[in-house]
Amino acid sequence: MTSKEIRELSPVEITTKIRETREGLLIDRLKKETGQVEKTHTIRERRKDIARMETILNEKKSKPAAA
Repeated sequence: MTSKEIRELSPVEITTKIRETREGLLIDRLKKETGQVEKTHTIRERRKDIARMETILNEKKSKPAAA
């Protein structure tokens, strides 16, 4: 998910996307430990997506306070 797509979402939608991505990350990590995951790069992508979403969410939360 790109930054542009994330910025178009509301804070509630971003929060649900973070939760869904974290659940997917947990599943990928468990699969990796059991040797079932084929694409290990998805773990890194999910981590980066979570960080990107949390950063934009924090920007949106702090923006009204600064204005």
